[in-house]
Amino acid sequence: MSRPLLFLDVDGPLNPYAAQPERRPEGYTTIRATVRPGRPLRVWLNPSHGPALLSLDYDLCWATTWMAEANRWIGPVVGLPELPYVDFGSALLTERPDGVHWKTAAIVARAAGRPFAWVDDEQGPPDTGYVRAHHATPALLHHVNPRIGLREPDFAALAEFRASLPQDG
Repeated sequence: MSRPLLFLDVDGPLNPYAAQPERRPEGYTTIRATVRPGRPLRVWLNPSHGPALLSLDYDLCWATTWMAEANRWIGPVVGLPELPYVDFGSALLTERPDGVHWKTAAIVARAAGRPFAWVDDEQGPPDTGYVRAHHATPALLHHVNPRIGLREPDFAALAEFRASLPQDG
């Protein structure tokens, strides 16, 4: 069996977009990404995040509205290789009447029964319930504060979850 998956959101965990807009967090660099026509987005990224994520025993996968663009704009800055991504298709940004986040069903489908961790700033109790009802193996939905992004306690929680799983996934 393969290693568990680690689904990565960009805005919130890797880009603390809700931090004070005039103060880039310490250790972060600024990029201006033109993902869609219009003005470039200001994105703060920490180059130490990639090596820290790679040191965890997971298979990494983007789970972000950036989808394939995360490999162009985010991965190189934080030191991640090209990663697979969840293609959200028509679910992208579509609200559900049951309160489950629009990413959740696609992430569960992509996990295909593998244990996984998902770092994001938007999951809630409905998502936990959905995962429990539709995914038979262990899963960690780890909320990251979008004002501060991924920090050492977040990496520790991911490592602890991984250590709780059998070493073959």
